Amino acid sequence: MVLSVGTEAPGFSAKDDAGNTVSLSDFAGKTVVLYFYPKDDTPGCTIEAQGFRDKFDEYQGKDVVVLGVSRDDEASHKLFKEKYGLPFALLADTDGTITQSYDVDGGGYAKRVTYIISGDGVIDKVYEKVQTSTHAVDVLAEVGA
Repeated sequence: MVLSVGTEAPGFSAKDDAGNTVSLSDFAGKTVVLYFYPKDDTPGCTIEAQGFRDKFDEYQGKDVVVLGVSRDDEASHKLFKEKYGLPFALLADTDGTITQSYDVDGGGYAKRVTYIISGDGVIDKVYEKVQTSTHAVDVLAEVGA
């Protein structure tokens, strides 16, 4: 069962596609869209990522951080990001620590779930049923765009 609205978001640190360590605490005071997806460069995951890419300027205009998380490694994320021109960080959760702490572990992959985390670290919204083709637009509407 996914984490509930009103729950404090679990802290994490992970390597991104560029090998940098990224922590949730890096974004204190900002809204964070933390979207979990099963696998790099697969049809649904690509459509979802491209949606966030295409709306990225609008997210930045609202001072919202977008972070993608899957169990793929840094090298896979780097290739996926370069292939599709993704302007946001992809976090490598190879050991499943983040997917487990957010209750989205699908048994070796991350379930497709998105959390909107407020600037004070509380979960404001959870998307358990994601329509990949419209998800970035749906989330953008939720964060006030």
